[in-house]
Amino acid sequence: MSEGHLVVIATGGTIASRRSPDGSSAPVLVGSALLDGLVDGDDVRIVDALAADSATFTLADMQYIVDQVARAVDDEGVRGVLVLHGTDSLEETSLLAAIQVGRPRVPVVFTGAQFTADHPDSDGPDNIRDALAATRAADAGVWVAFGGRILSTWGLSKFTTDRADAFGHARQDAAVVPRLPGDVSRFRVDIVALPPGADDLHVRASVAAGADGLVLEALGSGNTTPTVVAAVRDAVAGGIPVVVSSRVPRGLVVASYGGGGGGADLAEAGALHSPTLRPGQVRILLAALLASGADRDLIAAAVTGRAPVQPSDASTASSV
Repeated sequence: MSEGHLVVIATGGTIASRRSPDGSSAPVLVGSALLDGLVDGDDVRIVDALAADSATFTLADMQYIVDQVARAVDDEGVRGVLVLHGTDSLEETSLLAAIQVGRPRVPVVFTGAQFTADHPDSDGPDNIRDALAATRAADAGVWVAFGGRILSTWGLSKFTTDRADAFGHARQDAAVVPRLPGDVSRFRVDIVALPPGADDLHVRASVAAGADGLVLEALGSGNTTPTVVAAVRDAVAGGIPVVVSSRVPRGLVVASYGGGGGGADLAEAGALHSPTLRPGQVRILLAALLASGADRDLIAAAVTGRAPVQPSDASTASSV
């Protein structure tokens, strides 16, 4: 009796790209071309979902990919799902899959590449081989196979633009990932970068533009200026959830500093600090919470890692 088939969802990205004569690259390879010689075609069903640079992916695009993953997982004959994805937003789409699909009965493995398919150091084939192996050997759940490692999605960030081992975690802590249904494409969540001495212009502009939630890319462990704190207080008073993350790639984000513009001041103004997720993933988590109809208490619990979810509604994320 057959053990089932593999579903491969191709979305474009560097892994599917070749360089043109002018030196630019674009995704031109479909899923079957990327798998040629790496897998038995009789055991694979390929879905060419998108063919784009993942930097262009909107929340609607990410939702579409995750809907394709959910559809594949629901197939009783599937033994695993492989998603070929660009690296620019791989951390976001893979987290959305972990949140919305939850803990599937089969492995769901995302992978991509740092170098194009025609680059002399192309890493796509090796990453695909590792991902294919993970669809057979990894525990049920959502994973990322990249640079010779199998990584959990929670807290994942792209740390480098020019090395094959592109991804890592802010911290190696286990986390409970809430299961949150809903359509994130209906919501706008803005990331506001806060350099030293930042004013309130971009926070207030996002609010004026109709943002449903805000993520602050703050300094250090979650700090900014008194001017920004005042704008955050107004946003929260207007019913807009504000979550603080950091531009620093590693370490905890905590509400520890005062002085008018520190993390403690942001917390007093009503902002929530996400301890380990960096801005891109915070945006996805907040959009998923809003799409699920979560109230402020649940948003606070989920963002800070205290989500009151039942075991059947959560997946435990850890690096393996």
